[in-house]
Parts: sequence; C-alpha cells; structure tokens
Amino acid sequence: MTKLERIVHGTTVATNALLEGKWARTCLLTTEGFRDVLEIGRQDRPKLYDLFCDRPLTIVPREWRLEVPERVDAKGRVIRPLKEEEVRELAHRIVSGKIESVAVVFLFSFLNPIHEHRVREILREEGVGVPISLSCEVLPEFREYERTSTTVLTAALRPVVEGYLSRLVKTLRARGIEAPLLVMQSNGGVAAPAEAGLKAAALLLSGPAGGVIGARRMGLISGYTNLITLDMGGTSTDVSLVRDGEITLTSERVIAGRPLRFPMVDVHTVGAGGGSIAWIDAGGALRVGPRSAGAVPGPACYGRGGMESTVTDAHLLLGHLPADRPLGGLPRLSPERAAEAIRRIAHALGLSVDKAAWGILEVAEATMERGIRVISVERGHDPREFTLVAFGGAGPLHGATLARKLGIPRVLIPVQAGVLSALGLVSADLIHTYVRSLVTLLDQISPHKVNEILDGFRQDAERILEGEGVPRERRKYRPAADLRYRGQAYELSLPLPDRPLGEGDLAELAQEFHREHEQRYGYSAPDEPVELVNLRLTATGEADAPEIPELPRGGNVREAFLETRRAYFGESGWHEVPVYAREKLPPGADLSGPAVVEGIESTCLVPPRSRAHVDVYGNLILET
Repeated sequence: MTKLERIVHGTTVATNALLEGKWARTCLLTTEGFRDVLEIGRQDRPKLYDLFCDRPLTIVPREWRLEVPERVDAKGRVIRPLKEEEVRELAHRIVSGKIESVAVVFLFSFLNPIHEHRVREILREEGVGVPISLSCEVLPEFREYERTSTTVLTAALRPVVEGYLSRLVKTLRARGIEAPLLVMQSNGGVAAPAEAGLKAAALLLSGPAGGVIGARRMGLISGYTNLITLDMGGTSTDVSLVRDGEITLTSERVIAGRPLRFPMVDVHTVGAGGGSIAWIDAGGALRVGPRSAGAVPGPACYGRGGMESTVTDAHLLLGHLPADRPLGGLPRLSPERAAEAIRRIAHALGLSVDKAAWGILEVAEATMERGIRVISVERGHDPREFTLVAFGGAGPLHGATLARKLGIPRVLIPVQAGVLSALGLVSADLIHTYVRSLVTLLDQISPHKVNEILDGFRQDAERILEGEGVPRERRKYRPAADLRYRGQAYELSLPLPDRPLGEGDLAELAQEFHREHEQRYGYSAPDEPVELVNLRLTATGEADAPEIPELPRGGNVREAFLETRRAYFGESGWHEVPVYAREKLPPGADLSGPAVVEGIESTCLVPPRSRAHVDVYGNLILET
C-alpha cells in the first residue's frame, strides 16, 4: 500500500475572492492625514481618453479607513507619539461595526514598527478578535501606496483563505488523512497552512507557479537550463522564463487593477486558449479571445450548445485532433459542428473554411508570440538561446510553430504535459521570503549593518523551517539586494554571497549592478551613485521531490502507430500524416514531420520540416 507522505495544494480561492469581490469586511487604520492613499494611488490612467472608465472597487470604503494620531519620520524617529486612548475608541467602533479583518499601515513603519505593534496590542486588549495584519510584517518596504494596497489585500483575503484552509485540514483529518498539507504560493514555493494564511495575498498566483516549477524540473533533467515555459489551457496561456536553471521572479504585479508587492514567479498571461472564441471586429479583422467558450457550453464541436468557433474547433477541422478519441472522457467530437461555426467566420473574411480555421490558429499564436516576446526580447533575452517547454492541454499543439516563428531551436513536450502543474506542486520547495527597505547610498552603509539585517532574517527563517520539520541539511538561504541609480523609480535585484559580507563585496556588488543594468536596459552609468533600496532573503527548505522514472527499453515506433489521417499545415496545405500513441513510443524513437502524437492528456503536432525524438524519460524533443 502506498504511503501518503504529503499533500500539496494549489488553490484559486484567493484569486476568485478578489475577482468576485467576496473579500472580508475590512478596516484600515492608518496615519492621520493618509486615509486616502489607497484611493489616490499613483493616479495612473490606463484608459486616458475613456471618459466612462470605471476604477476597481476600493476594498476598504472610506468610512472604514480610520485615521490614528501618530507619526514616524523618514529616519524612523517618533515625532508624534501614538494617542492610545483614540485607538481604544476606534477598537470599540471596529467591534460594533462587525469588521472581519483589520489592516494597520503607518507611515515609515518599515523603519520603526513600534506604533503598529502597540496598536495590535491595544486592539486585542479591547476585544478585537479578528485577524490583524501589520504592514511591518506583511511588507516592510517603502512606497506607501504599494505597501498599503498589499497589506489591505492580505487583510481582506485572510479570513477567506484561513477559513478555507482550516476547513480543508479538518476534512482531511476527519477522513483519517494525517499527511501534512502544504500550500503553493505565488513565489513558486510551498508553505504550511498557518504561514500561508498570514500572507493570504501571496496565494493569488498559486496556480500558474506550479506549471513553471514543473517545466523547470523536466527541462533540467533533460539537460536544458534556459527555458521559456508555455502553459496553454482552455482560456489563457501563461508564459515565463527560466534562466540558467533559475526561475525568474518579479516583486510586483497588478491583479484586478490593484498592485501587489510580493515576490512572485514572473508569469505573463495572455487571453489565448483552446476555448478562445474567434470573432470579427468592427474593422473586419479576425480576432481570437480573450472571451472563451469555457467548458460549458464549450467549443462548438463539443455538441453542448456552443455556436461560436474556437481554437479547438479549428484544430479538429484541420485534422490535428481526433474526433473519436477526445481527451478528458468527452463524447465524440463533431467536425460538422466545428465546420458550421467556422464557416460563418470564413464567409465574413471571404476565405475557404480550412484557410479560415488556419487563420484562427495564426491569430491565437500571434497573441502568444507577443506574450513570449514580453518575457524574453523586451527583457534583454534572445529566444534563440532558449528551449520552449510547451505543456497544458493545448500547448503541445502550438509549441513547434511558435518556436519556429521566434527562432527557438527546440521544443520540449514533457511526458506529463497535460498535468505538469501537478508535478510542479509536489516538486516545489518550502519557501519563505523576507525584505527590509533601507534606501541609502551603497557606499554609505557598512557591511556590518547589512550582515546584521540578514542575520535577523535567517534567525526568523530557521524558526519557521524548524517548525515545518525541514532537516538542517535541506535548508538553503539566498540573500539579495535591490539596487538602483539615485533618482530612478525602480530597482534591479542582485544576489549576494551567502556568508558575512566585507567591504570588497559591496564594491563588487556595485560593479555587478552596472553590468546587469547594461544587460537589461542597454546602458549603464558607472559614474552615478548607486542606492541600496532593499535587502532580501529567500529561505528554502528543499523538498524530497518524486523521482522521474526512465522509460523501459525496447519497443518500436510501429507499435505506437494508430492510423493515417489528413491534416492541414498552412502554406503546405493538406497532408496524409501518421498518428502515434505517445505512451507507446519507446525511448530513442525518431519521427519526421508532419505527424501527430496523441497523449493521454494532450496532443502534439510535429509540423512539416520538423523532427522529433523521445528521450529516456518519455519527453518529446522537437527540433524546429
């Protein structure tokens, strides 16, 4: 009997609550005079000329943004003591107002958190029993708006996430399942439910992170360290970049119109998926997505009432998908319904049905191509130096043609392509992140001060990892520094040595910043002073990831052959192509395009002039 060692859970609970406006009734306590920071924001106008543009609903309405008399200056000095009696009055108002969560954000509390800590003590003394989130614990960084927004998001989602995780744990225990539960975070690591709940907003990108972890795992075991990941599902496609075996992280995202400043896997999402609907815009041009047919009614070929043509309908009509062997236990797909839906698009464009179907795929791929360029070319990376990892239910259908358009030399289709995110979940490490803002010139801070801050982070991390049962030999620490030229608005994050730093290390850090700035932005300014903005530490408890087995030797390609059918490939038109069962392809199998490889969870296209071979793990490697 197989022993259940751990349960790793990716969840959209936080994301759904935010998108649907189902967060907890939240109150914000903030420095007197700053109650409207949350609403003023950065005064961005994403739709400058739209006179009827609606801003996202403010999570905390103005009547529950409560001002507290207190003030700490930009050096962390108390210049106005906290008026505790007024905090006690506000506590009574919070209790009577049936508030479900409280956020506390005071000016410059990341330098001196004394007032935030004292407010929490007072609220508890006065009977406030709901979760209280302090900005000095959630995000001890400068930039008031981002810190306020992140703390408020965390507070608003905490009751939702903590309640869900608590119920999940109780249900598992009631069924006799004692294996520890871990929750995937947006930073690509997992955490115990208690830690995950404290920073609930850090779960907002829980789902896409798992796919990137799985893609990295399969890329590394196949010998590829530079990867572009392509996770294409039914509604959208997520793309990300792995450089030298390291997942790319970002420190800030805007989710549902609200800034969130946590370390997150740098995933760029575009509205192109298997269910994306094709339509004609007002100018007569073909568009695909972002609207999706979803699972119900789904694409027209599902026969569930969907009438609009989708990417899946196009693939079926062009012979890329089998009508009689659909994935996911669906009944037979209907090429007739797919043709009927696409015929309306073809008529509007004055094209044949097959050319209209190919056009749908081309437009969808153009959207995905732009997404890949965002995370590669626009950030100083040449796609020709990377391997494309295509997965998800629909990714392997587009991997080869996308790679060819971008000059990417090869595509890796993992053996678990349709469920690669699940592999990523069980392969993920325990990860906890720490940050503190300093905003000082790099040549004016001592190595002793830097070491003192990083040592404090490490002590906190040791305590948490010890509580999570991580053996000492599996604990790893990665310090980093956020740097910028003085006067710049944003920073670059660079790694630091995992040891006590000396004067020479800080000087070398400045030189490395100039080199990285040149790489990222095309220029550097070595004569300009460099500021140290934040110090960071990522603490990792390395997971005992499941082994990826090699395929048994033996077998031949003939045993994997299923049939021959007609399939369409753009300019080269229709071909009679062999169709293979992926699970029967032996290691070392070599295929010439055009061909179709049908797997249990996904189908792969090998276009004309491409070759594919199966490695020892069952991954399909396409040379474009």
